[in-house]
Amino acid sequence: MVGGLLLTRPRRLNFTLFRHGARRFSSEIHKTQPIKSILVANRGEIAIRVFRACTELGIRSVAIYSEQDKMTMHRQKADESYLVGKGLPPVQAYLNIPDIIRIAKENNIDAIHPGYGFLSERSDFAQACIDSEIRFIGPSPKVVQQMGDKIAARQAAIQAGVPVVPGTDGPITTAEEAVEFCQQHGLPVIFKAAYGGGGRGMRVVRNLKEVASSFERASSEAAAAFGNGAMFIEKFIERPRHIEVQILGDNSGNIVHLYERDCSVQRRHQKLVEIAPAPNLDPVIRDQMTSDAVRLAAHVGYSNAGTVEFLLGEHGRYYFIEVNARLQVEHTVTEEATGIDLVQSQIRIAEGVTLPELGLIQENIEVKGSAIQCRVTTEDPAKNFQPDTGRIEVFRSGEGMGKLFHM
Repeated sequence: MVGGLLLTRPRRLNFTLFRHGARRFSSEIHKTQPIKSILVANRGEIAIRVFRACTELGIRSVAIYSEQDKMTMHRQKADESYLVGKGLPPVQAYLNIPDIIRIAKENNIDAIHPGYGFLSERSDFAQACIDSEIRFIGPSPKVVQQMGDKIAARQAAIQAGVPVVPGTDGPITTAEEAVEFCQQHGLPVIFKAAYGGGGRGMRVVRNLKEVASSFERASSEAAAAFGNGAMFIEKFIERPRHIEVQILGDNSGNIVHLYERDCSVQRRHQKLVEIAPAPNLDPVIRDQMTSDAVRLAAHVGYSNAGTVEFLLGEHGRYYFIEVNARLQVEHTVTEEATGIDLVQSQIRIAEGVTLPELGLIQENIEVKGSAIQCRVTTEDPAKNFQPDTGRIEVFRSGEGMGKLFHM
């Protein structure tokens, strides 16, 4: 992952400056619980990002690492580190909920940050933390489960009055049901895994003869990736813009948005370029979209950081598609464009501090610049750009007059 072109670098709000002042003020209104230590149930760049926030807030940072990752950078950056999932492959080690909870309890950890990927959208992990009296830095288990279920998230959007793409009311489990839907609503359609994301199990179908076979392939891929082959089917919006709205909620019911990102440049349903704010977005549509995101978040009782995603089609019509109930890879461009540190905000919210106490009132949040993030992928062009691995031997960042680049 490499940060890209930054057109304007705004001054970052320094929450450390008013950390103690905010706590004294909040104690007169509601109880806060300072966090003294945070374990990051993740590795790599996101673990290091959270450790940085911990250092800036004076909080002890704790890493976990698999046997294969004992020499990786994230372990070196933490104040403490512990081996997780001994004898397991790397991915399984970081998914070992009982071992992570054991490490946290044995070492008097106050809170766990899941990062992104791995356990970040697992409601059972969030619940396991709470059951062990460890704060989970993220939404409640109920909201994580509801937003992770595309059907439930869609129903919540409908109830909140947020426009959705025409699609199935519930999970589809057979090719016959898929054919029936397509015959009734027409083509093209897109198949999506009902209980997973990240592009796994996605298929766009334009020919009725290919519906059954495409459904079987998509369902099989979803079952392999998520343990459940149920599919969600919706009308496919041709050449839309993909707009996502960053939200923050506290434990007192306050919700704000930090404007939007454009992630329309994708390949195989994977985002390659993120721009904040979305260029050339009609201000009227921006206001409507951000208002809908906040309304949906309030409807489900959302707390902490999250992203509400929309597809923007022709003639200014947009549709809700999903909620990512976690911090996203691309959170950094929103931080650069608004000057607000999202990870520090997550931690302070988990302590019980409210958004107004953090100075995060909607009318005070504004875009102060633009930022672009480019995702660098490892692929083999000789094999139709299939994912590949290898060592980066040479890297040169772009540079030019009047532009600031950083990594």
